[in-house]
Amino acid sequence: MNPAAPILLFDSGVGGLTVLAELRKLLPQAPVIYAADTAGLPYGEKTEAEIAARVAGLLGRLSERYSPRLITIACNTASTIALGMVREVLKVPVVGTVPAIKPAAAMTQTGAIGLLGTAATIRQGYVDRLEAEFGNGHRLIRHAAPGLVEAAEAMLRGETVDPAVFEAAAQGLRSQPGGDTIDTVVLACTHFPLVERQLAAALGPGVRFVDGAQGIARRIEFLTRGQAFAREAPDLALFTGGEDTFAALAPALKRYDLERTEPF
Repeated sequence: MNPAAPILLFDSGVGGLTVLAELRKLLPQAPVIYAADTAGLPYGEKTEAEIAARVAGLLGRLSERYSPRLITIACNTASTIALGMVREVLKVPVVGTVPAIKPAAAMTQTGAIGLLGTAATIRQGYVDRLEAEFGNGHRLIRHAAPGLVEAAEAMLRGETVDPAVFEAAAQGLRSQPGGDTIDTVVLACTHFPLVERQLAAALGPGVRFVDGAQGIARRIEFLTRGQAFAREAPDLALFTGGEDTFAALAPALKRYDLERTEPF
């Protein structure tokens, strides 16, 4: 293994930065390329066929160009739809992102679990199977909150976001049968931990949040254990959007040690 071979983190936007933050804690010396398909946002409003084709195509190009040692699809929507296809096509380990229903089921005291995700994620049969296998018979209350993706992106650009976005997400959970007893919320989109503080204020006290970022980082660490790492250059952020995207996000990216930006 070339010590400079990067770990590739892929997301539709900036949500995967929450995974990168956890990965840095475990593998601070690992070279990383962060790839954001900002031109394809929002994934949650696309069809399954559109997402699968786009993700497989982009990851194929990125794998050929940068020869990563491991690829992480740091996006719940893309993972629940395209993970199997990507693993069949690419010759490197591929780590996916799935809703953290299992740890949520272990945490809840009331038996009512909220799940916030994109429209594409919450309708997947994969989520149904996770609920059946790991939900321990608890009530899983799902709500599509695509506005939170836009809010997270805007906040990282330094823009002000209307609090009504977070109130609407909270109301979407609370208004459903059993929603008034929710004490645990699964953030089933990597963007959503970026707005956890705002969601906590909207949902009120006594609600705990769980996401998959730590588990993904642990899986990456396990799969690369014993490998040598050498960061020969500052880590790179790639975007499919225009250069205005780079400029707006540059201050936030530097906080994650992503010093270089390029289109792809």
